[in-house]
Amino acid sequence: MLGKRQLISVLTLAVLAGLLLVAARPAQAQTEAVLFAQTFTSLFSFDYSNGARPYLAPLVQGADGNFYGTTTVGGANGPYGAIFKITPSGTLSVVHSFGGFGDGAYPSAGLVLGTDGNFYGTTEVGGGAYYSGTVFKMTPDGTLTTLHSFCNDGPPCTDGAQPDAALIQASNGDFYGTTQNGGTNNTGAGTVFKITPKGKLTTLYSFCSQPNCADGGYPNSSLVQASNGNFYGTTYSTVFKMTAKGTLMTLHTFTGNDGSNIIAGLVQASDGSFYGTASAGAPKNDGTVFKITAKGAFTILHTFDGDDGITPEGGLVQATDGNLYGTTLYGGANLEGTVFKITPSGTLTTLYSFCLLPSCADGSEPTGALLQATNGVLYGTTGWGGTEDEGTVFSVASELNPFVFLLTKSGKVNAKVQILGQGFEGTSAVAFNGVAATYTIVSDTYLTAVVPAGAMTGYVTVDTASGTLISSVKFKVVP
Repeated sequence: MLGKRQLISVLTLAVLAGLLLVAARPAQAQTEAVLFAQTFTSLFSFDYSNGARPYLAPLVQGADGNFYGTTTVGGANGPYGAIFKITPSGTLSVVHSFGGFGDGAYPSAGLVLGTDGNFYGTTEVGGGAYYSGTVFKMTPDGTLTTLHSFCNDGPPCTDGAQPDAALIQASNGDFYGTTQNGGTNNTGAGTVFKITPKGKLTTLYSFCSQPNCADGGYPNSSLVQASNGNFYGTTYSTVFKMTAKGTLMTLHTFTGNDGSNIIAGLVQASDGSFYGTASAGAPKNDGTVFKITAKGAFTILHTFDGDDGITPEGGLVQATDGNLYGTTLYGGANLEGTVFKITPSGTLTTLYSFCLLPSCADGSEPTGALLQATNGVLYGTTGWGGTEDEGTVFSVASELNPFVFLLTKSGKVNAKVQILGQGFEGTSAVAFNGVAATYTIVSDTYLTAVVPAGAMTGYVTVDTASGTLISSVKFKVVP
């Protein structure tokens, strides 16, 4: 019998014989209607008292091996939202419930795990006299500190307003983010900002600075720091590049035929290009998946048509098999959203269509990006559905191998690197591109290692009792 607060439902989808190709679509946008062997598990159903509507917030893995996320509303204090922790097996606990305007409210974005072991995030409203949102720091045990309240100086909110995207921690240790409103221009079209771990905020760029807002505006998405050190992101209608000092260049302006209503950010894949989604646009207005190079060469990889999904609001994640994974808000076999895989060349496979169970007990309408945890499994959330119709947490196991995640992705020789994974208590060796390193086992899911002399840029390996784990990205050795 299903419990009222938690649903553990495992649905195994077997391999279907043959392929059904949509002949009317160009070769680079072919869709496979074959589902390879994978297991979907609905881990938890929210009931409002523990949060509800985990909107655009992807999960993040903590040093303890658990996953942390936010809900836009709900929690112990009512409608203001919450931060939760959930184990890989589905046991959820509320870490912090927002109180309203004092510590912020409606945390639409997810969290980022800082190199200091704390979590950092934003709330869309609340904080300060003008209730324009906050940046906060939270310890793993739930102690929350407001680092900045937007619009401190009052309208026109030159420091920004309503941050609706997660932060990223850059290689210099500072955090970077966007606000969807405010800025130095009268249009209030949003900003890009930098904030130190202690809370000193600098506005780097205010959108709509160019005639006719050619530089775009109203960013809803996170930034990504590329391997070249620059930042890349999206506004509602553009893709842009920005230097660390705030010089911005528009790389692409969407026309509608190639996508529109850009809500998600970008991911830089192993080939150096950036991949993203447009929630609308193209012939049927159902959204697209696109690729763009660092110099701005743009390619549509896939155009959604309803059967394979509609409205991909969440971003993409590149998994360890080299493919990209994401979700659509609507569409699919049951019209309530999908989980999909797409190759870098544009072949899309629908992995799961939500609302397969009665009353959508497995969830519906996923909006956030997926997380590939270090156990290889993909985890995500839905904004609706579940046993109480308040949203769910789910996982999709697709035979992807376990790996280690580098919380620190670059550094000099003798720098300490933080590594997340599993099975570390049986570790026998750590190496940077084949060069042995000294290491300290902190827990079964967290260790640190020192960049050894002679190490070159490359993958980090950890030899555990169950086998060798390889980092998902290369570690960059800085001269």
